[in-house]
Amino acid sequence: MPVTIRKCTIEDIETIQQIGRQTYFETFVAHNTEENMNDYLQKAFADSKLREELENPDSEFYVAEQDGKVAAYLKINQLDAQSEPMDSDYLEIERIYVLIEFQKLGLGKLLYDRALERAMSLRKSKIWLGVWENNHNALTFYSKIGFERIGQHSFFMGDDEQIDYILVKSVKEEVF
Repeated sequence: MPVTIRKCTIEDIETIQQIGRQTYFETFVAHNTEENMNDYLQKAFADSKLREELENPDSEFYVAEQDGKVAAYLKINQLDAQSEPMDSDYLEIERIYVLIEFQKLGLGKLLYDRALERAMSLRKSKIWLGVWENNHNALTFYSKIGFERIGQHSFFMGDDEQIDYILVKSVKEEVF
């Protein structure tokens, strides 16, 4: 079961949109109203928004394919593309989205490793990300690979205020 990871281009917009909407829905539908969920999915994964993100030189998208099937994607940001104001020596992992049928196969770790490689090549000292306080699978994963909680911020799903934990990890030379 070979896995390939490739950098996305604007031609991948529909793939990113489909994975993003499906993964987000499956992960969070039980915790949100249908109205809030539909509104968020339409805005967050709109063609115009994804096009802008893909064309931003400070954001990068990567797709993981397993046996020729698109299974997951990664979005990283630096500098002004970060979703929260952070120093220039930080790299943000904004999304690691893995389709349910491909979860627990190590794809999240492979995409994290790609983000770590990019952080090192860009000479960043820290990687950070935000994780919903009730996303226990993600919190467990990030804790296992050395992230620590340094704060939190509000995230609004429609009219519902939710809390994301801000997690950070120092970047150092690591063996893959």
